[in-house]
Amino acid sequence: MDPIQLLFYVNGQKVVEKNVNPEMMLLPYLRKNLRLTGTKYGCGGGGCGACTVMISRYNPSTKAIRHHPVNACLTPICSLHGTAVTTVEGLGNTRTRLHPIQERIAKCHGTQCGFCTPGVVMSMYALLRNHPEPTLDQLTDALSGNLCRCTGYRPIIDACKTFCKASGCCQSKENGVCCLDQEINGLAESQEEDKTSPELFSEEEFLPLDPTQELIFPPELMRIAEKQPPKTRVFYGERVTWISPVTLKELVEAKFKYPQAPIVMGYTSVGPEVKFKGVFHPIIISPDRIEELGVINQAGDGLTLGAGLCLDQVKDILADIVQKLPEEKTQTYRALLKHLRTLAGSQIRNMASLGGHIVSRHLDSDLNPLLAVGNCTLNLLSKDGERQIPLSEEFLRKCPEADLKPQEVLVSVNIPWSRKWEFVSAFRQAQRQQNALAIVNSGMRVLFREGGGVVEELSILYGGVGSTIVSAKNSCQRLIGRPWNEEMLDTACRLVLDEVTLAASAPGGKVEFKRTLIISFLFKFYLEVSQGLKREDPGHSPSLAGNNESTLDDLHSKHHWRTLTHQNVDPAQLPQDPIGRPIMHLSGIKHATGEAIYCDDMPAVDRELFLAFVTSSRAHAKIVSIDLSEALSLPGVVDIITADHLQEANTFGTETFLATDEVHCVGHLVCAVIADSETRAKQAAKQVKVVYQDLEPLILTIEEAIQHKSFFKSERKLECGNVDEAFKIVDQILEGEIHIGGQEHFYMETQSMLVVPKGEDGEIDIYVSTQFPKYIQDIVAATLKLSANKVMCHVRRVGGAFGGKAGKTSILAAITAFAASKHGHAVRCILERGEDMLITGGRHPYLGKYKAGFMNDGRILALDVEHYCNGGCSLDESLWVIEMGLLKLDNAYKFPNLRCRGWACRTNLPSNTALRGFGFPQAGLVTEACITEVAIKCGLSPEQVRTINMYKHVDNTHYKQEFSAKALSECWRECMAKCSYSERKAAIGKFNAENSWKKRGMAVIPLKYPVGIGSVAMGQVVSRELRMPMSSVHLRGTSTETVPNTNASGGSVVADLNGLAVKDACQTLLKRLEPIISKNPQGTWKDWAQTAFDQSISLSAVGYFRGYESNIDWEKGEGHPFEYFVFGAACSEVEIDCLTGDHKNIRTDIVMDVGHSINPALDIGQVEGAFIQGMGLYTIEELSYSPQGTLYSRGPNQYKIPAICDIPTEMHISFLPPSEHSNTLYSSKGLGESGVFLGCSVFFAIGDAVKAARQERGISGPWKLNSPLTPEKIRMACEDKFTKMIPRDEPGSYVPWNIPV
Repeated sequence: MDPIQLLFYVNGQKVVEKNVNPEMMLLPYLRKNLRLTGTKYGCGGGGCGACTVMISRYNPSTKAIRHHPVNACLTPICSLHGTAVTTVEGLGNTRTRLHPIQERIAKCHGTQCGFCTPGVVMSMYALLRNHPEPTLDQLTDALSGNLCRCTGYRPIIDACKTFCKASGCCQSKENGVCCLDQEINGLAESQEEDKTSPELFSEEEFLPLDPTQELIFPPELMRIAEKQPPKTRVFYGERVTWISPVTLKELVEAKFKYPQAPIVMGYTSVGPEVKFKGVFHPIIISPDRIEELGVINQAGDGLTLGAGLCLDQVKDILADIVQKLPEEKTQTYRALLKHLRTLAGSQIRNMASLGGHIVSRHLDSDLNPLLAVGNCTLNLLSKDGERQIPLSEEFLRKCPEADLKPQEVLVSVNIPWSRKWEFVSAFRQAQRQQNALAIVNSGMRVLFREGGGVVEELSILYGGVGSTIVSAKNSCQRLIGRPWNEEMLDTACRLVLDEVTLAASAPGGKVEFKRTLIISFLFKFYLEVSQGLKREDPGHSPSLAGNNESTLDDLHSKHHWRTLTHQNVDPAQLPQDPIGRPIMHLSGIKHATGEAIYCDDMPAVDRELFLAFVTSSRAHAKIVSIDLSEALSLPGVVDIITADHLQEANTFGTETFLATDEVHCVGHLVCAVIADSETRAKQAAKQVKVVYQDLEPLILTIEEAIQHKSFFKSERKLECGNVDEAFKIVDQILEGEIHIGGQEHFYMETQSMLVVPKGEDGEIDIYVSTQFPKYIQDIVAATLKLSANKVMCHVRRVGGAFGGKAGKTSILAAITAFAASKHGHAVRCILERGEDMLITGGRHPYLGKYKAGFMNDGRILALDVEHYCNGGCSLDESLWVIEMGLLKLDNAYKFPNLRCRGWACRTNLPSNTALRGFGFPQAGLVTEACITEVAIKCGLSPEQVRTINMYKHVDNTHYKQEFSAKALSECWRECMAKCSYSERKAAIGKFNAENSWKKRGMAVIPLKYPVGIGSVAMGQVVSRELRMPMSSVHLRGTSTETVPNTNASGGSVVADLNGLAVKDACQTLLKRLEPIISKNPQGTWKDWAQTAFDQSISLSAVGYFRGYESNIDWEKGEGHPFEYFVFGAACSEVEIDCLTGDHKNIRTDIVMDVGHSINPALDIGQVEGAFIQGMGLYTIEELSYSPQGTLYSRGPNQYKIPAICDIPTEMHISFLPPSEHSNTLYSSKGLGESGVFLGCSVFFAIGDAVKAARQERGISGPWKLNSPLTPEKIRMACEDKFTKMIPRDEPGSYVPWNIPV
């Protein structure tokens, strides 16, 4: 029998595959087989959106074409028969024409590293194909599944908003008033806005969107769908067979023949299990366009929905129905709709089917608890005929008598109408509001007897609190017949807590938080229903005690707007001089078209090999034996590199590459497998057998390191004034401590490298995504025993780094280069997201202890602090991080008597390293926490204490470096004025007095960030220096071949180091050309270059700038370690939900001193991106480790960086006018890192809101708020009757699932 052909189209081109591998996903097929590398690998699990493409399907019965976004990493190519795939390359390119979305995202500065940009473009494109003039709701919804680590999202929204009906407005006219006309908190805006700032982009210049110009759906696919009699398609692979039935009869037959085979529609449930959990299915049944599975039927008793409808279709259907029908009939639909709006991202919702979601029965399913309380039934079909079963708790627990039989197929779901006096509610709380699995969710339904008030039926189900969805049915039974009042609520809480129990060591941790949510949701349900009863029958409804009205309001408004005030260009400046103007990123267009080449986009080299690492599964153990035999016997495996192969080349400086006798962390590199394909290398790596013997002690936390005196090197210390004497004269003394958790870099492009031996004189080329090519050159040269001039390191571009692509990247590159050199073949190494997060470490967890002596007016006269950072198992940058922490801990404050000591702790975690801000985000937070506590003790606002202790005028730091604080004071004053501090503080007080369960808080934080130990606009520098138009400037990647002795890029000094070097080279060239230009001043660059050639004048010049002179004498505790200081201030206002721990950033104002801005668009992007990254650090980004030291959070599903739903509703950024001239590049300032710390304004604003909640509940005294302030920490700090009600477990009586590190 001939193999069935797979036929689909990609970007209008026909693709026919005869021998299809059912295990092949669309992403590797596009990238490797079709060489369409614009679609990126970001996580492999559908969590980041980097691989978004659009799929179009034709339905012959409705004659409609459906366009929808999908994650290519989770889309099997076998599911694509008869579809048209559009990738970013199909939209437009620099050679032909650009699509308007590509042009706008680039020109609106919506790209920085550019790695996520093709995915963002495709999400937006899919939206525009369906809605050419989308609303802002549709826009934010479409982008909910796309992560970006660089931009802070706002320029992306700006670009996409230009397609909306009324671009500046939210189209949500509450009470007939546009959001842009409303004054914040009902207060007039400060009138000092600088209205003259030129726009960062000009909408008038944009290409118009013309829907008639889009790619048409291939007519051939329409003809096939209309004419060809459908028949089951079967694709046979080496290990897996894929069966695609096209009629319901064939589907039932296939399921009868293969009862254990899963039925997949979107592959969003089975796919991750296969990829991440090693589940194997030899046969997969994937129904294709079976009409019965797409049924939508409204009947007398309710709505019937086909099991094959995707969740996004279900969402649209329900949204349509609730518009048309009375509220009492649509209670269940409204509740489902609420969860569908936040469930996953748009891509996953367009792939996942309703039937798949139901049958998968995930313990944290958002829809199943609601469908169960809504008394839904499932329509099943098998060879034995039709059958109906209730979607009940027994079904969700997979009880055999209530479950599908193996050969049955779920055809459709009946969702009944709700009745009069019936109320259905949905609740969920997650780490992030959108595109995050729920920590706890719930569906609740109550039916009252006619006339209301007395419970006739009650149903409550919870997800996330057990191994399956759990029902509180006994509690519900006991509450029937009770009147709906507070006494019933109290009884209900106690009954439910007794019935829905959670073990102290339950998987997922957060046990006390989950217990609290169980009854907090119940209270919310009580309020929601009481409100409903009041509407139905105002006379007989229970009265609501306290100010509960706002409890049910949604925290998360979707509509964002911002104002930007940047510097104006000097009118005398030449029009063609680009300095100070908002110039688009030179690669922006290529980012948006997918033409920008990243390391793994480089084509395969002839006979290229692939390297995969074997990592330790133990945190501290002796290696007893390593058995490589099984792995080496697998087909395609070429070699396995161990420490024995490297011998003395296995170490460089303080770092060891591969484990020798012992492993010191989970994720320690043990050996490297070399094979002829990525798949084979990874399969072989799993077959390497390592036997370990655990060693003591196992040190994971800072506290354990202190206990075992496990430190790298000796303490670092700085002291000024006389601390001990000062403590004797102060009014009050307080002691405290704060713990700051670590942070993952989460650069969108994982660690990537390709090493190519040249085959002559041992020369080797390394193409790598790194911030430090020179270091890689040195480490590889040492490993291969070559002189450095034979090792060339090339960096075209980096898909995000933030400090994480220097040290560890060099170790990975050295091992890869060793393999390439040994075998004489090119070797490629690309880490998967989970491996990357496990191996590479991140920001140092930090413990700060402080003792402060202060006067009653808030002046801090004595401060004694101890800083500890968790360095992990090797030194890396840890000592430098603690030194930076000590040098920068004063932030904006003059402490006349200060003693600070710091230690880098050696633990059994992967080695932590540099991350944007480099110690300051942790050290600064310790100081601000101390200031906040001093304010509470003095009965003052934290802002008053900040003001009184701030540096004034010209002063000396605690390491005796002089600087002027003039710009600091200006930023502080300007920020306080722009944010209308006192009026808004009063409005917040009024809001808090009127709302019991929602609280608002506000904080203003100053910033002094020193720059210069050891925001790139190079094109603009060349353009100004050579007086050449920007269009004539082309930038190439960096390489040690052209620039042999570079500094690392990081620490906010890139523009200075590289810019001053470029300036130097340009001035050399101009000097040579001066005689030619003076003779022909009207000539063009082309004329001058030709004349120079004729006269044998070289037009190549090298510029060099070594960096700033810096010094610090740690013995004396003084020096001049920094070249200059960046100043700023930020004010943030938040609202928290005291019942769930959820929070929303309502507004942030940032004022920065940027010197003379070279490119305001770039500078604003740096400030915003850093701020959002800092906000993530201090609020939702939480690393989770097992008590044995294993990292649980290894991808976007477990580790949440801010998404589009997290950015402030309002954001106002302004730059001070140009400040004094300095010896930096054009008197500009590096802004890459400083903004991270300003994210803590959100942390302290949350703290302020929590304080209001505690005060209202009569809880006085200090409380410890550690970072990150996750929903769990916020909820548990807002102590109330519910937190008191839950059972607590005695520490030490159980082994927790995770530990705080």
